[in-house]
Order: sequence, then C-alpha cells, then structure tokens
Amino acid sequence: MKKLILAVAVMGAFAGVANAQVAATPEHTFTGNLTVATDYRFRGISQTFKEPTIQGGFDYAHSSGFYVGNWNSNVSGTSFTNGSIEMDLYAGYKFAITPDITADVGALYYYYPGAQISGGQKYDTTELYAAATYKWFTLKYSNAVSDFFGAANSDGSDYLELNANFEVADKTTLGFHVGQQNVKNVANADYTDYKVSLARDFGFATIGLAVISTDADKTFYSAKNSAGKSKKLGETTAVLSISKAF
Repeated sequence: MKKLILAVAVMGAFAGVANAQVAATPEHTFTGNLTVATDYRFRGISQTFKEPTIQGGFDYAHSSGFYVGNWNSNVSGTSFTNGSIEMDLYAGYKFAITPDITADVGALYYYYPGAQISGGQKYDTTELYAAATYKWFTLKYSNAVSDFFGAANSDGSDYLELNANFEVADKTTLGFHVGQQNVKNVANADYTDYKVSLARDFGFATIGLAVISTDADKTFYSAKNSAGKSKKLGETTAVLSISKAF
C-alpha cells in the first residue's frame, strides 16, 4: 500500500531567539508511482508466472486522513484465465492514536477485467483491512468479505502481516516482512511468506532488491502455461525493482 504524507514540521532559530514555524499540511495531496520489476509477488506468490512486471498507480489524500487510490499491474493469464491486468481500488482513513502510533483502516477491491474461472466464477475479491504503525513497525490484518480470488465458499479468508523498515544509511532502507495467509475451506492453501529487502533512493529512481520465500504447498501453488511449461509460484526468489514516485 502507498505511503501518505500526514504532516511536515520545520523548526528554525534566528539571532539566538528560538522561533518555531510549523508548515501546515496541504489540504489535498496527489501522488503517483511507477515500478518495473523482475516479478510480481503478491504475499509471496508470483502473479506473473515468475516473469517481469510493470506497475503504477495514483493516490489522493485529504488532510483529514481520508485517502483513495488506484494501483495496477500486469498479471499472467496462466494464473488468471483470460486475464492480463489487475486493478486495485481502495479507500481508507489514517489517524493518530498517540504521537508514536498511527492507525489505518480501509477497504480494497481487486479487479481482473475479463478474467473468469470456468463456470463464470470471477477472481475479483474485496478485503477490509486495519493496520497500526509504531515507529519502524507496522502490523496489518486483512479479511476477505467475498470469495477469495475465486475459491468457492472462501469468504472470511484472512492475512496477518508484520513489517519493519529501518533507515540503515542515507536514503537506504532495510525491510523485513512476515505474513500468514489463511484460505477458508481450501485444502493446502494456507502458507507463510517472508521477505528481506534493501532499497536506496538515488533521486532519479529508487532501486530495490528483495529476497522472497514461502512455505506454500509447491503442488497447489504451481501453474502450467500453454506451452506445457510448469512453474512453482511460491519458491524462493530474488526480485529486482526500479520505482519512481511523483
């Protein structure tokens, strides 16, 4: 999910006299983002048949804490029959609980135009989420209020994740992630995913490298393309990305 600006504070001292000035938060903030990566991993599972991806989106944030946005990525028709794109639409509200703790609640809709499972069942999924951030750590819980990516009777599936990000050098961030996906009424679908990442902002773009792994069932989380080539989508991999926010 995208990072939203909540406040900017500027302090200055002149001629030995402390004179603090606080810049007001803009009432309206519009941002965009663009990423090219060697793979699109959603909760540790490849969505592009372990092939490159281009992604991007736009966000609007209000000074009250309300936000809304859209994010898009190519996906593989091998995993999403007759589909080639994922469009995420989301809205939520961020607010401070204490000076060090920020909460975030919202809804997210995953939309796959034209993609259908046999029988007309769609992959489209709606989740509600809640998160709390304390300094470097963010704990987030997501719950599906629809069938989970086309699996019958899977509403109520959930995902719990813990993320930590540390600035280890100037404009350089070290990240850690662990998540647990539970899929209701689907045998062998539950798994845990892990990620360690390093990203540096070079100004013209941010370059990142992430090592991603899961303990997902290799048979369940596999796909075969039209040429008969099969890939295990949850295997450990390294993902290189180049991204730009504007």
